[in-house]
Amino acid sequence: MNKKASVFGMLCCGISLFGFAQQQADSTSVEQLDEVVVSDSRFKLKREHSGKTVIKISKQEIEKSQGKTIAELINTKSGIVVNGSRSVEGQNISSFIRGGNNRQVLVLIDGVQVNDPSMVSNELDLRLLDLNTIESIEIIKGAASTLYGNAAATAVINITTKKSSKESISGNFLTVVGTNQDQDNLNYNAASFTNSVSINGTLNKLTYLASFGNRYVDGLSAAKSDTPEKDPFSRFNTNARLGYKINDAFNITAFASYDKFKADIDGYPAPTYTFADTNDEYLSEQKRVGLSPEFKYGNGSIQVNAAFTEIDRETISTFGSAHKAKSYIVDAFNKYVFDDTFYTIVGLNYGDYRSQFSKEESFTNTDPYVNMVYVSDFGLNLNVGGRLNIHSEYGTHLVYSANPSYSIALDEGYAKVFGSYATSFIAPNLSQLFGYYGANPDLEPEENRTIEGGLEYNTKKGVRLSGVYFNRKEENTIIYTTGYENAAADARVHGVELEAQLDLVKDLSISANYTFTELKDGVRLRLPKHKVNVGLGYNFCKNTFASLNYQFVGSRADMNFSTYEDVELSSFSLVDLYFSQKLVKNKVKLFASITNLLNEDYFEILGYTTKGRNVNLGLNINL
Repeated sequence: MNKKASVFGMLCCGISLFGFAQQQADSTSVEQLDEVVVSDSRFKLKREHSGKTVIKISKQEIEKSQGKTIAELINTKSGIVVNGSRSVEGQNISSFIRGGNNRQVLVLIDGVQVNDPSMVSNELDLRLLDLNTIESIEIIKGAASTLYGNAAATAVINITTKKSSKESISGNFLTVVGTNQDQDNLNYNAASFTNSVSINGTLNKLTYLASFGNRYVDGLSAAKSDTPEKDPFSRFNTNARLGYKINDAFNITAFASYDKFKADIDGYPAPTYTFADTNDEYLSEQKRVGLSPEFKYGNGSIQVNAAFTEIDRETISTFGSAHKAKSYIVDAFNKYVFDDTFYTIVGLNYGDYRSQFSKEESFTNTDPYVNMVYVSDFGLNLNVGGRLNIHSEYGTHLVYSANPSYSIALDEGYAKVFGSYATSFIAPNLSQLFGYYGANPDLEPEENRTIEGGLEYNTKKGVRLSGVYFNRKEENTIIYTTGYENAAADARVHGVELEAQLDLVKDLSISANYTFTELKDGVRLRLPKHKVNVGLGYNFCKNTFASLNYQFVGSRADMNFSTYEDVELSSFSLVDLYFSQKLVKNKVKLFASITNLLNEDYFEILGYTTKGRNVNLGLNINL
């Protein structure tokens, strides 16, 4: 397939549909204009008053993505590449956002930072999470360390889990059965099974939710070979949440979760040490408990998010290892609103991170921070903040951000110009300082600077267009050669992100985004310069929905780790279809999807199997 022609054809299709869409306006698109975002300020603000680039994945979009993983869903968004999401189930996930890597992305679950201190990149392993437990996702692109601290250098992924029903008892059941096959073996055997069940509700002042999910996938080998063996993946998730409203001013929420998965993997067996089919295994287990009290007074509130996480991981292979990690997080903050124009948040974030190597190693962060938002009545908006990173190993570092924007009211909506200057601080993690392979206790922390500027146009007629330019500079980037060390030269990345959302024809939705990312200095593997996503969604009637999604990923640099030779991975294009039908007063939904419709053959990671054409069938029941 001619890749450039394929991209051009899809863009022309989008333009043609845009021209047709202008003929009929859908009045319901006003909801898009009034969309509320939270993560960039921690206050509920209209998108019009936000000066950051925020991607919001709604409950409705998640419901239309049932059967997918979290990694597959966020991989469709601008500026984001989640490498490994299209490969064999259980493949390591690498999140490249604006040219960064895993350790520069911070994940929050219900406002609480979540990571694994024993992992090389200190990130949360997204393979542990079940998309069916999630209500919505907000992704802030760009540095956000002033509000969220260490590691929030390229993005913050803020995950909000499902809420309790206002009914006394409600239930939800989901099951998905699908194939799991590569491009050369289209046998269409059932090899992927996902099940999820939850019970939730409200009893007077008490809210409750309990859920269980499991996923089992078989049929593919991690290593691409002529005689592949199967590498199955299995995961289960349990989650419980209780909330109690003591009075109008005070409420408290407690949660507990247990997530575990096992994946068969392939490796580099002796004596050749070349990538091949092996009987290696990887196991990961995560336990989390937490408490979130909130006290409201006048125009303000005081809230504490506290959590304890324990993680056990083990790799069974020629180079096997076992890891145990614990983290204690407390984030206490006061929010206050002055006359709906001036919003302030003052807080203290404490983290204690521990991991077992030859002995237990640890460090702590104690970070006071302040952030202020000004929303004027003449279009000017300003979001500024600062944080003092007080690290037990690296002393004190100040990070800060300034994010102005200006909105011009139009008869049909608004136009907005925005900019941002932000710094961030990333301390070396415990594995890099004290781990089994290449540890270096003399590492210096990374420091990042991000500049961005952009335009947004949003109308009641159902059009939202935005474009942003970003420029990132990394100092003391931590790299691996014969061991971990700080790069001698600064790394620089810049790029452009374009997005369009068109809801002009009743029942037809068109979304598209394009990302250009260029590495000016430094080294990055598997980072495409060009990436395109186009999505068409259509409601044939109130209960019948179908969508067509297209993705183009440009060529990327990779390395053959058997020979340490540079390799260029070819560009590829993917087409996915989805269909759903609601029945029985919208209580029952049947859905089907076809991924990689054209059975494109490609590599995400050199030598690893990718998924060919696959089919999923699902049933969702709400009671």
